[in-house]
Amino acid sequence: MATPSPAMLMPDTGDLDESLGPLADGEVSLRSWLRRLHEAEQLRQIQCEVDTNLELGAITRINLGLAGPALLFENLKDYRNTLSTRFLTCGLGNKRQLCALLDLPPETTDKAIVRHLKETYANPVEPVIVGDSPVKQHILTGDDIDLNQFPAPVWQELDGGRYLDTFCGVITRDRDTGRENIGLYRGQVVDRNHIAKVMLPTQGGGGHLTSYRQNREKMPVAIAYGAHDVVPFCAGSPFPRHVCEWDMMGAILGRPLELVKCETVDLVAPAGAEVIVEGYLDPDPKSYRMEGPFGEYPGYAGGTPSPKPALEVTCITHRDAPIMRGTLEGCRPGFPSEDSILCSYSWSALFWNMLEAAGVVGVTDVWCPHVSTGTHIVVQIRKQYRGHAQQVAMALWGTSAAQWFFKHVLVVEEDIDIRDPLALEWAIAFRVNAGMDQVMMFGPTFGSPLDPSVSHDVLDMPRFRTGKWTRVLVDATRNWELAKNEDWDGRSFPPVGKLEPELEEKIRARWEEYGIGIPYLDEDQREQLTLANLRDVLPFI
Repeated sequence: MATPSPAMLMPDTGDLDESLGPLADGEVSLRSWLRRLHEAEQLRQIQCEVDTNLELGAITRINLGLAGPALLFENLKDYRNTLSTRFLTCGLGNKRQLCALLDLPPETTDKAIVRHLKETYANPVEPVIVGDSPVKQHILTGDDIDLNQFPAPVWQELDGGRYLDTFCGVITRDRDTGRENIGLYRGQVVDRNHIAKVMLPTQGGGGHLTSYRQNREKMPVAIAYGAHDVVPFCAGSPFPRHVCEWDMMGAILGRPLELVKCETVDLVAPAGAEVIVEGYLDPDPKSYRMEGPFGEYPGYAGGTPSPKPALEVTCITHRDAPIMRGTLEGCRPGFPSEDSILCSYSWSALFWNMLEAAGVVGVTDVWCPHVSTGTHIVVQIRKQYRGHAQQVAMALWGTSAAQWFFKHVLVVEEDIDIRDPLALEWAIAFRVNAGMDQVMMFGPTFGSPLDPSVSHDVLDMPRFRTGKWTRVLVDATRNWELAKNEDWDGRSFPPVGKLEPELEEKIRARWEEYGIGIPYLDEDQREQLTLANLRDVLPFI
């Protein structure tokens, strides 16, 4: 057996304590999250030299593909004598880490995690403002501002520069209503005091910027780096506009998130952040700076270099020896990103809540496969009327989240496991008849400008400010318009081939006696074979 290198050995608690320093009682910060990851055996301190130009990104890509631990890089080339010398990535890159965040057993099923988050998001916990925090230990203004003092990797080969904003919280406020939004929008370091930002008007922060643009005003912005991972987890989740992300963070934590007031903008930010950058985003195109490309969520380079609004930094506050936080974008089969966790669990839960809030009844499960990052969504329903699947699709397509998501909607019934690709394949093969209105195309509509299937010649972002999609619904539920067949007891769809529970129980009891020599079915497989529980609610199966 190969001996692991020193960099990949689990550090002892003393090493970690020395690295992080003391924590206040009940502190909610990146450092408290690192301690939690350590307890879950999900943290490695990387002490050999690593280059932030491509090498760190390549390590991250491979580690995420292996469902590896969080990586705390402590020896960064070109960042040995800067204000920040350490960088964390992969802190929410696998299911075990997510369960640690949600305080769930690591063996919790995917379905149970989604339902847990669905219920958690329905019980908001408002934040509290505190007077002081470690992030105020150092306050930099004027000529002391230098973004180059904080590690910002070149993540992938085609990236247009160093990206500081990849797993943070971008805080803005609606100019007219005062409602805050905490989003996750990529940002490229332009120079010592400017960050070029990507913010679309259909998103929360981009919508706020539109209002400031109409009034020819600069928009105040705060960006929290290295907060507890609950912050980017919720900032990267497309909650409806009436839902406050601070409240969702508190709901996950089970306690109010502590916030502090900023120094030069009228905003608040997480008290547990390592670094807070403050400034103003100018909506005047004359002030735009070049940004991109960037390896984006579809697994391709994101667009071409183009002028974007630039944040002019007015203040940086940070705690002693701050730790920066970032992540690699882009998901391909076998190589997920940290967005994959957001997509499959958080987004599935909140999309379920959005459907119910829109009045769609009978939704029994929702799943966004991680490899398609919300572009494809599967919804399981207890079908109650003709057009039920069409209602699901229309409800999703009418939300602001549809800017990035729901290009393809697949609707199935309860006997189809929405996390089993073979079950979905079977449903599509034998329950879909495209000639009977079970495949619907809708569009053109707005959509993701980062989808590589959208022709480049129709993407004029300065003019249209969004992409262009034609959306598809596949209704893989049983078609109620098929003629009834008396041979099937008057059903319009044949019964599923299954074993009667009594016969299956007899086989189970005698399994060892048969001498076949392999383990018997587990409980989920037994239910799939007999559909014993579903018969009570779906007698037609």
